[in-house]
Amino acid sequence: MERKGLLVSLALIILCAASGFAQKDRLTLDLFLDWEYVASPQLSPDGRQIVYTRRWTDKVNDKYEDEIWIMNVDGSRNRFLVKGSQAQWSPDGTRIAFIAPGQPSGAQIFVRWLDTGDTTQITHLERSPSNIRWSPDGKKIAFNMIVPATNSFTVKPPPKPNGAKWIDPPRVIDRLNYRADGAGYRPEGFMHIFIVSADGGTPRQVTDGDYNHGAPEWMPDSDTLVFSAVRKPDAEYLRNGTEIYKLSLRTGRIQQLTDRDGPDVNPTVSPDGRLIAYTGYDQTDDTYIVSKLYLMDADGNNKKVLTPDFDRSPEELFWAPDGSGIYFTTEDRGTNNLWFISATGGAPRQITQGNHQLSVTAIGKDGTVVGILTGPQQPPDVVVFSLKQPTPRRVTFVNDDLLAGRKLGEVEEIWYDSVGGFKIQGWIVKPPDFDPHKKYPLILYIHGGPHAMYGVGFNFEFQNHAAEGYVVLYVNPRGSTGYGQTFGNAIKNNYPGDDYVDLMRGVDEAIKRGYIDERNLFVCGGSGGGVLTAWIVGHTDRFAAAVSMKPVVNWYSFVGTTDSAMWYYNFKKFPWEDPQEHLRRSPLAYVGNVKTPTMLLTGELDLRTPMEQTEQFYRALKMRKVDTVMVRLNDEYHGFNAPLGPRHPSNRLWQILYLRGWFERYRKK
Repeated sequence: MERKGLLVSLALIILCAASGFAQKDRLTLDLFLDWEYVASPQLSPDGRQIVYTRRWTDKVNDKYEDEIWIMNVDGSRNRFLVKGSQAQWSPDGTRIAFIAPGQPSGAQIFVRWLDTGDTTQITHLERSPSNIRWSPDGKKIAFNMIVPATNSFTVKPPPKPNGAKWIDPPRVIDRLNYRADGAGYRPEGFMHIFIVSADGGTPRQVTDGDYNHGAPEWMPDSDTLVFSAVRKPDAEYLRNGTEIYKLSLRTGRIQQLTDRDGPDVNPTVSPDGRLIAYTGYDQTDDTYIVSKLYLMDADGNNKKVLTPDFDRSPEELFWAPDGSGIYFTTEDRGTNNLWFISATGGAPRQITQGNHQLSVTAIGKDGTVVGILTGPQQPPDVVVFSLKQPTPRRVTFVNDDLLAGRKLGEVEEIWYDSVGGFKIQGWIVKPPDFDPHKKYPLILYIHGGPHAMYGVGFNFEFQNHAAEGYVVLYVNPRGSTGYGQTFGNAIKNNYPGDDYVDLMRGVDEAIKRGYIDERNLFVCGGSGGGVLTAWIVGHTDRFAAAVSMKPVVNWYSFVGTTDSAMWYYNFKKFPWEDPQEHLRRSPLAYVGNVKTPTMLLTGELDLRTPMEQTEQFYRALKMRKVDTVMVRLNDEYHGFNAPLGPRHPSNRLWQILYLRGWFERYRKK
């Protein structure tokens, strides 16, 4: 088919899809531009108020805006406070520090007094700060910021003639990892820790060296910081080499507290400052490793593992107010809940129960817990509960107005058997007003990672596809997180592999239910899901059409062009030592089998799965005269379908519309 005719046909299909906006009792796509997001709710020291970030879409300028809102802990008096994000309460509760655009340009740190409403910009930085943390005495704020490094190789050009307009000088790169998706070329420097007076002034850099440093955490004395970093020779070549360090602001001395082969991260200081909890694991060549929770004295002595037999990775660590143990969240079979383990050891105990995904952001001195919760038909909102009565209660309702009168698709959980004795979990989203006696088209939607987890949380895109008459199937094949070490590591040196079987058996499981139109099976996925989509069309022609988003199709070229050299370690040998494994696991090697009409869709700026990967598969399909089209999202990085939104909101609309438009083009009526 001629390219012009194909694009015109696609445009007509997209316009037809957009006509679904008139279905006022469905989750129509236009609602995406009115969708709001909540993030980082923080509890005041007296437990009476919550500040949180609220994100909305600026439709005119095609970007997101962040605002800080404040409310009482019961959700009353919920109101706008100030533009910005990442709000943090001062220890006495009289002020909040936050990040917002300021002078001379870019992101700056501000402090707002809650009693008067006065706001002061306390930094005038050339680069963006992050990870702001109040000292316990309320006098200082610690934060991270990039510090430029001196280039190791320079030349001296001749002087420019007067009035000459030369192009910018060449970019000289001498680092192993020199680009980062979402940011572009990495600044030629390193992430360091700074201290600034809470009253404003000149920030003081307190770490040094050609090393990257993690978020600072204060000890109770307001003079000592703990953080994770790789302060070792050849740091950028060390795989999972992070350690935990302690820094005295008074002396400037940095003490290394951990020293094993393997990462140690997330240092969390006990209320009395005597102990530090952290997560990590012993280094192996596994591609997926379950982290453990550890405890050590503040001087690094008496290290012990608290979760030796717990086959899940603890995240979001919080000490109990009385120092008796540590609360944490973890992924588990599509859910996230809060757990507790005593500082003396023993089996972890689950605190919250429910078919939901809970992220905890604060635990108050009185046991009040604040976080964000989402469920199958509930978009993320701020929730509050007590450790004594751990039933989360919503205190924001940011999208309830949009969902009023809208019918959502029912979400059904399924389990089924696959090869190797694995049981696979998945979910089916059915169209509103579902009729089991009808036949529906099916979309198999594959997650990325590959070490990631589909959860039970609300998914706007899936519900929108269901509103347009599709059944959506999404599963967690082997390699997914939330099912333990053996399951997650089952794709070691075998990806794609038997995860393909897991996905195909999921499709068979859906078909067994009797309401799937087998003529209209569709498959799509992004990143790792794009890999598997490209793999699937090279191994079966049972799907009517496919959309492979931001895929990897050629591992041999990918490992040298992606934004992290760590991908080299997902193979037994380097590609120049033995290229066969890289080629055998590459979807491009099987493009000769492809008969399925396949769209490629990727962001122009993608540095994680660079555009050249998409171009290779597109060109190969065109050479074979397989129906294909390449959609390139302008000014967009890898995360265009990330939970908090893409770089430009309109690109999310294009992604959903082009994906469904492609399926509609090949759907048999």
